[in-house]
Amino acid sequence: MNTLLDYSVVALVLALLLGPVTPGYLRERRIDRELRDAGRGRPGHPGGRPGRSLDLAA
Repeated sequence: MNTLLDYSVVALVLALLLGPVTPGYLRERRIDRELRDAGRGRPGHPGGRPGRSLDLAA
């Protein structure tokens, strides 16, 4: 019974430490993917079409 309790405490501490970090990490990965796609000029992704500007003043 003590072994189960020990593993449960370790799992709880890991969950408390990694819980707040995970959404930020996933957000950073999404931003990196969007920047990489925009750099490659992939159509269908925001900012991915070369030669097309978002200048609304013209």
